[in-house]
Amino acid sequence: MNAPVMNAAWTTMTRAEREQFDEDGYLLIRGALSSDEVEFYRDAIDRVYARRTPGEPMHLLSAVRNCPELAGLLDHPAVFGYVWSMMGWNTHVYHSHIDVHPRVKEEKPFWWHWHQDGGRQNREIETDPRPRLSVKLAYWFSDVSQPGRGNLTIVPGSHKTNWLPGPPSRGVEWPTPDGARQVLVEPGDVLFFDRRIWHARSDNHSDVTRKVAFFGYTSRWIHIRDEVEDLPAQPWWDGISPVQRQLLGNAGDGSGDHAWGHFPETTPLYGELAARGLLDSSIPALIP
Repeated sequence: MNAPVMNAAWTTMTRAEREQFDEDGYLLIRGALSSDEVEFYRDAIDRVYARRTPGEPMHLLSAVRNCPELAGLLDHPAVFGYVWSMMGWNTHVYHSHIDVHPRVKEEKPFWWHWHQDGGRQNREIETDPRPRLSVKLAYWFSDVSQPGRGNLTIVPGSHKTNWLPGPPSRGVEWPTPDGARQVLVEPGDVLFFDRRIWHARSDNHSDVTRKVAFFGYTSRWIHIRDEVEDLPAQPWWDGISPVQRQLLGNAGDGSGDHAWGHFPETTPLYGELAARGLLDSSIPALIP
C-alpha cells in the first residue's frame, strides 16, 4: 500500500502565491508528483475502476475509504502547504472523489454543469461574496494537456461572484460562461482551487481516459460528507500518520469542543506545524 516517498519539505504559501490565489481563485502546481508516484496512484485507481464500472464513467465519493492507497495524497508535502496556509491546522477532508472518464460513447442532452462546490452553502449563506469555507486539491493522473479530454473548465476570478448568468433550468441550452477556459494539465500536476470558483467538467472526446482524484478541505467544525465512521476499524488505519487520521475525521476526543479547535495541543496538524516552526502568527488560521 505504501506510495513512493516524495522528499519535499513543508512550506507555506508565498505572498505572491497568496495574492494570485486571491485574485484568480486557483493555482496550478506543475509536476507536484514524481513519475513513480503517478504510476503508483494511477494503478491503484485502475484497480478500483476495474472492480466498479470498467469502460463507463466513474464518479466515486469517499476517495480513501474506497482506495486506501490514496492516503498519501491527503497531506502530500508538495502541495499540502497550500491547504494549511489557507485553512490552518483545524482542518479535515470533508468531501473527496475519484473520477475516471473515458471517451463519451454518445452525445447526451444538454445539461448545465456549472457550479460552485458546497451545495446548500451556496443557497443558505447570505453574504456577497460568500465565504471561502473550503479549498480543493485535484491530482491528475492522465494527460489532459489538450482540450477535449474531459478537462476541468473554470472561470478565473469567478470565486467572488455569487451567481453566473445561466439558463432558467439546467436542461435549457445556454452558452459557455464568458472567460471560461479548459485547464490543461499533465500527469503529476495538481490544481489547488477555491471552492467558490465556477467550474464544470467538459466531455471527453479523445482516446485518453481522464483520471483525477479530488480532496476538499474545510474547518473541522463543518460536518464531513465522506463515509469515514468505520475507518478506524480498517486494517490499514494504523499504518497512516496522525495527521492523515485527523484529515479523515479522527482527532482528539471526538467532541464538538475539540472540533471547534479548543485543544490545539491534541490536534495532530497543529503539533506537526509547531514542530516544524510553521505556525506563522501573521496567518490568523494558524494562531492557536
